[in-house]
Amino acid sequence: MDLDAMIRDAVRGRSIPREGALELLAADDARTLPIVAAAGRVRRHFFGTGVRLNHLVSLRSGMCPEDCSYCSQALGSSAEIPRYTWLDDEQVHESVEEGIARGASTICLVASGRGPSPRETARVAGLVARIHREHPEVHLCACLGLLDEDRAAILREAGVDRYNHNLNTARSHYGEICTSHGYDDRAATVRAVRRAGISPCSGLIAGMGESDEELVDVTFALRELGVGSVPVNFLLPFEGTSLAGHRELTPQRCLRILSMVRLVHPDVEVRSAAGREYHIRTLQPLVLEVANSIFLGDYLTSEGGPGRDDLAMIADLGFHVEGAGAEAGTICLGDGQAGPGARRPSRLDAAGVPLRRRGPGIPRAATS
Repeated sequence: MDLDAMIRDAVRGRSIPREGALELLAADDARTLPIVAAAGRVRRHFFGTGVRLNHLVSLRSGMCPEDCSYCSQALGSSAEIPRYTWLDDEQVHESVEEGIARGASTICLVASGRGPSPRETARVAGLVARIHREHPEVHLCACLGLLDEDRAAILREAGVDRYNHNLNTARSHYGEICTSHGYDDRAATVRAVRRAGISPCSGLIAGMGESDEELVDVTFALRELGVGSVPVNFLLPFEGTSLAGHRELTPQRCLRILSMVRLVHPDVEVRSAAGREYHIRTLQPLVLEVANSIFLGDYLTSEGGPGRDDLAMIADLGFHVEGAGAEAGTICLGDGQAGPGARRPSRLDAAGVPLRRRGPGIPRAATS
């Protein structure tokens, strides 16, 4: 494994060779720190010490008709997650304001479901237009499921500059995790939003029983699609989903996966997304040597770590919060996860996944 050669390729904006990517994943744990250091040189070359903070707003939770086996919101899942129809405009507004006050430069509006109807597309476009008027400096990302170019164009006109739709896994593995739609449907959505003038945000989920070859396949497929942001998720094995028994990831394995993604995508945003806290645990500071983007706070159906801990981690490493709200993000106390005596996860399921019990859409009684 020639890490120096990989660095030379990557700092020129070129992906490392496929065989090199496979070597990174197959490496012993003892090689993890040198691999992270190599990926870190590339991350710093293109992005310096900036960290982009992302804030999720779950517009509609649960009740999805798709059968994605990894998802706590999917058809057939009995996971004890929030289930609610669309948030009202003021709930969205309050959550957005909280996220920006905590340092977020990207707001991600997410709704469960196969894809938005014309009416739902118009509804999200209205929310986006308001946020764009009030915070024109903030990046706006939508994640609404399968999308065609016409609906993508409506969102683009409203102010969406990024659309998230993950490939999740390789074509060869896709039938093992979902049967209600296919890999090609997801790839078509990525292409449609790009044609509409929106930057595609698309990534993967590791830890679903895929092989090293399949992890490399999906990572290179994302490069070929020209995505502008790559979220790397690590499976949260929610009790009540068919992948609840998958516990194959270690902190070192996760760091090597992140490093592989960085060296295949040297010059685009790589985000450590869901599963960071659950799987990487005490090694989380090393994530920022590789990824230049994280979520601050809670995810869709699971709770993240206290916001103050992440902000302190960024500062202690000599990194800085990038973009809108960055000044506030260095000092904010947050919304109950970031202040003195910050609440730890309110409830863990049988797999140890912290279930979301706060934020918009949660009855106040459930947060006490």
